[in-house]
Amino acid sequence: MNTSLKHLSPVQRRQLDAAIKVIVHNIRPEKIILFGVYCIESDAALFAQVLPLAQPAFDLLIVTSRSELRSDYQIQDQCETSCRDVAQVTTVVHDIAYVNRQIRARQYFFSMLLMEGILLYDAGTIPFEKPALPNFEEVRLTAEKDFERWAGQANAFFSSATFNMQRKEWKTAMFLFHQAAEQIYQAILLVFNGYKPTTHNLDKLRRYTNRFSIELASLFRRDSEQEEHLFQLLAAGYVQARYKEDYIISEEEVTKIAARIGRLLDIAGRVCKNHFLSLEKKAIL
Repeated sequence: MNTSLKHLSPVQRRQLDAAIKVIVHNIRPEKIILFGVYCIESDAALFAQVLPLAQPAFDLLIVTSRSELRSDYQIQDQCETSCRDVAQVTTVVHDIAYVNRQIRARQYFFSMLLMEGILLYDAGTIPFEKPALPNFEEVRLTAEKDFERWAGQANAFFSSATFNMQRKEWKTAMFLFHQAAEQIYQAILLVFNGYKPTTHNLDKLRRYTNRFSIELASLFRRDSEQEEHLFQLLAAGYVQARYKEDYIISEEEVTKIAARIGRLLDIAGRVCKNHFLSLEKKAIL
């Protein structure tokens, strides 16, 4: 696997090195792999140019040993929390046996990750299986089917929320907008990765998908106080809008959130269709 980080700036390399030391100290992983925006020099430079104040997190696959007793989600939260003071990281956690099964099955995300990712840490205990190119035609067909299902659900939730807005039922509308956002983020992950995490955490889903498009990363920007406020209101819609009597949101805020979810749906449609075309070209080669 590639191990070079020459394309990263000195600051980025220091941040990444500090994060790896924290993770190794706390988790004792089998392997750590960098993937996403920071693996490709042109992508990293483009994000830095377009979003200088809202750089994406480092995407890391944390591979654990077979003897690990903690759940993947516990380790994921521990990694991201413990690294918070040194670098922003978004982690995917699986044990070595699971990863190797996916590689043998030529699962799209794991096969391509081993071919294109950067190995940052290797305990050297258990090797990866040898990756092979996936069947890109099968990947495309599955991705299109997944997008049709999950994007269809997202659009249905959006339509229902719009109806509730007309009736000035703001809490119900917010819950449905949350569902629309969750479903479309899941759709994007299935299209690009061929699998999705089991989570309702909208912030995690946002971070997982931002690396696929500058437009996605520009929506609900973390470096904008207003956009972050609107996103937190949206995230609160899953629980608070349904169960908290003191949950209050204004018509103006709901209207702004509705516009952004509409844009999210449009952006998702474009980036996913472009990815289908990319997979189609790979299948021909």
